[in-house]
Amino acid sequence: MGSLSLQFPIAEEDDEETNLSKSKLDKANLLNLFKCQQNYLNHFFQNLDISQTLAFTETLLNAKGTIFFSGVGKSGFVAQKISQTLVSLGIRSGFLSPVDALHGDIGILSSRDLLVLFSKSGNSEELLKLVPCAKTKGVYLISVTSVKPNGLMRVCDLNVHLPLERELCPFDLAPVTSTAIQMVFGDTVAIALMGARNLSKEQYAANHPAGRIGKSLIFKVKDLMKKKQELPVCREHDLIMDQLVELSSKGCGCLLVVDDDYHLLGTFTDGDLRRTLKASGEGIFKLTVGEMCNRNPRTIDPDAMAVEAMQKMEAPPSPVQFLPVINDSNVVIGIVTLHGLVSAGL
Repeated sequence: MGSLSLQFPIAEEDDEETNLSKSKLDKANLLNLFKCQQNYLNHFFQNLDISQTLAFTETLLNAKGTIFFSGVGKSGFVAQKISQTLVSLGIRSGFLSPVDALHGDIGILSSRDLLVLFSKSGNSEELLKLVPCAKTKGVYLISVTSVKPNGLMRVCDLNVHLPLERELCPFDLAPVTSTAIQMVFGDTVAIALMGARNLSKEQYAANHPAGRIGKSLIFKVKDLMKKKQELPVCREHDLIMDQLVELSSKGCGCLLVVDDDYHLLGTFTDGDLRRTLKASGEGIFKLTVGEMCNRNPRTIDPDAMAVEAMQKMEAPPSPVQFLPVINDSNVVIGIVTLHGLVSAGL
């Protein structure tokens, strides 16, 4: 009975890996790409029709309903981002997928709304199919395109041309420069709307309550400070060694030295404890907190912004980990710590 012999060909090196190993990427090539992209972006800035852009911005500013954005592919991602930026500024906006719109989502549109269509070519089939359906709803249509003439320009109520010299892609195909100028255009218009609406820091922060931006503009020291039973307080005549539990148990890294009316007299930190122990040795057992405390500590007002407290902690000549919170009468009402500020997201 003959034996069966199986032979497997030896795998040859993958063509793609071979090509990658032969590819060239160095500092000069990379720098050249960035310079080329800069030139293409400059072409956009130098040739943008400001009058046209002003008309577009004023139309958005005076919108009575919701400003919807739509786009296909990469332009769709840009449209979504710009819509989200407007929402964060308190402007009613939303993204409408051109495909989903034709399967029911177009029901969200009303005659008071605007629909901004982002497309490099202006000939996206999905957007051209959406236009007549949106027109039946009485929606005001705006095209934002980079190639002209195009299909959208012929059917929209307002057209904006974004000058595009070419794509950075060596084949002039991949949408990288075109999407960059779309994003720059949309975000710049958004900031123009922000100024025209006189949006205040407080209003902006109210739309970002969970983010660092909002917290830095909303939270005050009194919102984040420890108070009452949480305060590590002692009197100046108390022996240092008798206050070790208070120093270590409250998690503030310090003692607040106060008089009988809670006026702040000074602070004594765990760092002060180490320095005193090193300098005095067994003599520390006889020393009072008042003898070794800092009589001129940094303090802060309860109505100060929390971000101001963090800046004050980090200020020269050396950073500190806490700030006693005092009122106008120098009475201690709380303490704010760096750990507490960081934990709050600042």
